[in-house]
Amino acid sequence: MTVDRSAEILDAPQVSATATTPVLEHRPGRWIANWDAEDKGQWENEGRSIAKRNLYWSIFAEFLGFVVWQLWSIVVVQLPAAGFKFDTNQIFWLISMPSLVGATLRIPYTFMVSRFGGRNWTIVSALLLLIPSAGLAICVSNPATPFEAMLLVAALAGFGGGNFASSMANITFFYPAREKGWALGLNAAGGNLGAAVAQLVVPIAVTLLAAGTVNLPMAGLVWIPLILIAAFGAWKYMNNLTSAKGDVAGSIAALKEPHLWVMAFLYIGTFGSFIGFAGVFPKLIKDYFPSFSSFTVGAVALSLAFLGPLVGSLARPYGGRMADRMGGARMTVASFASMAVITVAVILTLPLKNFWLFLGLFLLLFVASGFGNGATYRMIPVIFATSSRAAKSGATPAETQRLASSSLGLISAIGAYGGFLIPQVLNASNAASGSYTGAFYGFVGAYALMLLVTWACYIRPAQKRNMIGHI
Repeated sequence: MTVDRSAEILDAPQVSATATTPVLEHRPGRWIANWDAEDKGQWENEGRSIAKRNLYWSIFAEFLGFVVWQLWSIVVVQLPAAGFKFDTNQIFWLISMPSLVGATLRIPYTFMVSRFGGRNWTIVSALLLLIPSAGLAICVSNPATPFEAMLLVAALAGFGGGNFASSMANITFFYPAREKGWALGLNAAGGNLGAAVAQLVVPIAVTLLAAGTVNLPMAGLVWIPLILIAAFGAWKYMNNLTSAKGDVAGSIAALKEPHLWVMAFLYIGTFGSFIGFAGVFPKLIKDYFPSFSSFTVGAVALSLAFLGPLVGSLARPYGGRMADRMGGARMTVASFASMAVITVAVILTLPLKNFWLFLGLFLLLFVASGFGNGATYRMIPVIFATSSRAAKSGATPAETQRLASSSLGLISAIGAYGGFLIPQVLNASNAASGSYTGAFYGFVGAYALMLLVTWACYIRPAQKRNMIGHI
């Protein structure tokens, strides 16, 4: 006998499509539990708006981090006008020390989000920027300030460089994989823009109402209100996620992957060139074309040095987008080739003493480095998914993604050392020959070597496996 159970089925409790969606639990201290960005129900209901709010304040705080990181690169060209008597070697140390410290701090900063919470660490890391900002204002107010004190305060500006790692690590936890690339690209580009804005605003701030002189303390003081706003905004509007867990074991495993070191080397050439040239560009203009170092507009002075990091920052997300279409390795090779050719053009045209040609070529160099930034960053997860030791030994996609995520922080830290190397190579060239030309030839050789490494490690093997468009 057949039993009709349709009535029982109709009367049974109906499980909605969203019944399995984890419900967000808001705890004291703006902590959120049960966060799962991959759950579409949660993401569309609440997750997206929360993630966007955290992203916007993260970008603002990281933007100010880059501002503080770059302050000394602009201030040093103003020191002689303020009565300071530092030689070229000391000036280059003041330019490069923030990058040395900032790159080093990126490693511990990567794990601070999981230790203290993304919101909490954003508050702390923003408030830490008050120290180098106020310290700079104090140091440059007195021409008798010892060089050692100036160098210490310049080193403290490295707090701003470390912010990138913690900011990127924090935003990674908020976004699903399908939107992570765009969110991280916005976060990175917004931070990079801080270098350009600093180089635009500082010359204006130090000359505004200064009656024909320079008011150097304003280079640090002008940012203090914005830093306080960033800290307050993080306290008021950002969140901590209980699910944001650090992966020290993943980082240790990533260090054993040869591809991490290859990509870190390449990232020194792309991001390292961006941050390194951003730091020295005002001084290069001052040394080669002193009459173009600043332009007086009414009561303020303007420097065109900000255009370099501006175009480099704007190019970065487009480099990632083109890498999605053409392959990251191809875009990286194209970037290194362009950087080498442009640097040769700089060398050949320097005797012409044409400022506008010099400026145009350097802007192209910044654009090429920006494209390279986006392309190399895009390569990392693909390489770990297809070519790493873990992938070849049968690791799951989740395991390779874990290694890639851990590698991103380490690679960004190592790449930032380029901000120290480029000024020091220029300094060594100037000390040895009285010219920067030798350093530029060295950069050409480095870009050529990086191009060959990219081709040998990622294009040639991909051609053999007929997957050139994937890496």
